[in-house]
Amino acid sequence: MSRLHILRYPDPRLHKIAAPVEEVNESIRTLIADMAETMYAAPGVGLAATQVNVHKQVVVIDASETRDKLVTLINPELVAATGVADCEEGCLSVPGIYEKIARAEHIVVRALGPDGQSFTMEAEGLVAVCIQHEMDHLKGLVFVEYLSRLKQTRIRAKMLKQQRQSA
Repeated sequence: MSRLHILRYPDPRLHKIAAPVEEVNESIRTLIADMAETMYAAPGVGLAATQVNVHKQVVVIDASETRDKLVTLINPELVAATGVADCEEGCLSVPGIYEKIARAEHIVVRALGPDGQSFTMEAEGLVAVCIQHEMDHLKGLVFVEYLSRLKQTRIRAKMLKQQRQSA
């Protein structure tokens, strides 16, 4: 396994729409393992392939306290969403920024697992928020884009300044 480079907002590659995975094969399983290692090392609770400049519909999530309950979603599709929860979100692509975003409180998602088998999963709370957040990445959306123009401008300037300072 190897750690992958996480793209930082406002990198335009974060806005590419991910393509569906045609076949769950060894290269996809290697991507999943590398994404999981990258997510755990960051540390984060979720990572979309888009964030590591791989534009395929693959998401890894582990919101457990023990960090041993990895969930992989390939070609995820939201089947149902109910309720509204305002949760504070952060993102590995926008480090140090946390903002409240309105998301569905309870969701049902259908996806393929690493074995290529279809499954349906219900989620609520942090896991539901995380799934919706990562699925947005697959659509080319970053959570800060739900914020006001003013906040987006400030966050963009802050991220660009951090990039200049670390270069």
